[in-house]
Amino acid sequence: MLNLQHKARVFQKAKGFTLLEVLVAIAIFSVISLSSFTIFNTVLTSDEISKLRNERMNELQRAFILIERDFLQIAQRRMRLNGEAASNNFIHTDLSGIISTDQAIGFVRNGWTNPGLLMPRSDMQSVAYHLNEDVLERLHFNFVDSVLGEEPKVRKLITGVTALKFEFYDGEKWQNVLAGSGIPLAIAIEIETEDYGIIRRQFLVAADRSAGSGKLKAGR
Repeated sequence: MLNLQHKARVFQKAKGFTLLEVLVAIAIFSVISLSSFTIFNTVLTSDEISKLRNERMNELQRAFILIERDFLQIAQRRMRLNGEAASNNFIHTDLSGIISTDQAIGFVRNGWTNPGLLMPRSDMQSVAYHLNEDVLERLHFNFVDSVLGEEPKVRKLITGVTALKFEFYDGEKWQNVLAGSGIPLAIAIEIETEDYGIIRRQFLVAADRSAGSGKLKAGR
């Protein structure tokens, strides 16, 4: 009799979980797993968005640094487009001869590194900026005066640009159209982007204006 009672107690202690207990455990485990996955996915998504934003900001910063460097070194050197006679202007906004858009600016800049004149070119560089299929591009030629049929070197700077505009400061006010053939005191570039909207940057132009218009010279 005692042996039977002992076996009964052992059987009661050794019995497993009921079906209800198993279902409750599975439900709790599922909720915890789903919560953990949601948190993990949120962290991954936030990290990816942060990386994309950092890359975008780096893209904008690199582009504006390059633009500032070019504008600071604008030279009083007239451009020849496609082998034509030199223009009277130092800065061009009509580059229809080489660019099929009216949203552009072109000029010659100093300071194109050529140590020891090892490269068969000048230390001046013909530069242009324009908007091409929602991308702000920088163009340059190997030689200051481009020849007919020469294709410019293209560098893509900023993607996702829907509009591009330049303004020029003459010492009194900002103008949409460059007045005269001289060099302005400052140039503003305004781009409209898909993600950040309108971004405007203004850059001083450090060129010598002694040969420019009297208005610009007086505005220094």
